Amino acid sequence: MIQDPEPLLHPREIAGLRPTQISVGLREVERKRQDWRHRAEREGPDFLGRHMLPVVIGPKNRAYLIDNHHLALALHLEGVTHVLVHIIADLSALTRPMFITFMDNRNWLHPFDAKGIRQDYDDIPKHVAGLVDDPYRSLAGALRRAGGYAKVDTPYAEFLWADFLRRRIKPGRVDGHFDKALSEALALANGHDTAHLPGWAGTSG
Repeated sequence: MIQDPEPLLHPREIAGLRPTQISVGLREVERKRQDWRHRAEREGPDFLGRHMLPVVIGPKNRAYLIDNHHLALALHLEGVTHVLVHIIADLSALTRPMFITFMDNRNWLHPFDAKGIRQDYDDIPKHVAGLVDDPYRSLAGALRRAGGYAKVDTPYAEFLWADFLRRRIKPGRVDGHFDKALSEALALANGHDTAHLPGWAGTSG
């Protein structure tokens, strides 16, 4: 049953949250860890209250995280054990095959590995600690914050940008000269080749 997001507090253990993707950008995770360290003592509970994580309840009453994987992993690595979630849908009555089909049709699954290659659904880790690093996802996140494109509600928009950048900027550039890679990404983002990507803010001239 689909539910409207509601302001009810549902505490869940981070260790029990199931990811719906394979990779994250670990630079992004580290940035969120630093932000948490800055806020934890002064406004930790308020921060967690403002950042409820969206989940879908699946078979066996498991909570599947459909966004904010970077934040969940950052909090886990910082020793936070529980977060507040809001339930987007309760699909606990479905069998696993039916659940996977529904999730896939709603674009709530992203079974792509750190190289942007699609994998089996069973390759999605069962815990946020199992998420692997895709450096291009970090580059895509940095590009958005630098004004390369706008934040949009399109699911996995940053991964679409990551895959675009993956084909145009060499891995050594991203790993060893991130700032230069970001400058290249900004130049690319302004061109017409990215006009099909969500949040595009460039010019076609």
